[in-house]
Amino acid sequence: MKVAVFFGSKSDMETMKKVSPVLKEFGIGYEAYILSAHRAGDMLKETVAKIEKDGCEVIIAGAGLSAALPGVIASETVLPVIGVPLECISGASNGLGGIDALLSIVQMPPKVPVATVGIGNTANAAYLAVEILAVKYPELRMKLADFRKKLADDAAVNGGTGVEL
Repeated sequence: MKVAVFFGSKSDMETMKKVSPVLKEFGIGYEAYILSAHRAGDMLKETVAKIEKDGCEVIIAGAGLSAALPGVIASETVLPVIGVPLECISGASNGLGGIDALLSIVQMPPKVPVATVGIGNTANAAYLAVEILAVKYPELRMKLADFRKKLADDAAVNGGTGVEL
């Protein structure tokens, strides 16, 4: 089980590294790449081909502003791509807080979809990758089911009633 994580700039690293603890918790290997769809298109295409040959099964791609990276990756592979819209934090604030990236990723052209999570929600992208992989791997499905049961148990403190404030 392997996931590839892409993002276009070093300034995105702080947000994107939140995929790591989730994937590690579920025993999923990953590799991360900083590649711009606009500035390193040929290298991006080569890297996508390489990760496919290396057995990657899901891709998480974070992007801000025009957010082309997830869509460009999706155009180069049939693997599922999960897009993470990122708020522009490189100092060149556009004042849109990541909404531009969200709309760019959500509005991919027909027939080459990109799954999308909330702005900056890299952990949810990792959980979605776990769910996708759990379809194929029964041991991962069991681990995910146990995780979800624990979430439910933790949410139901005192059976959900009688909480003293």
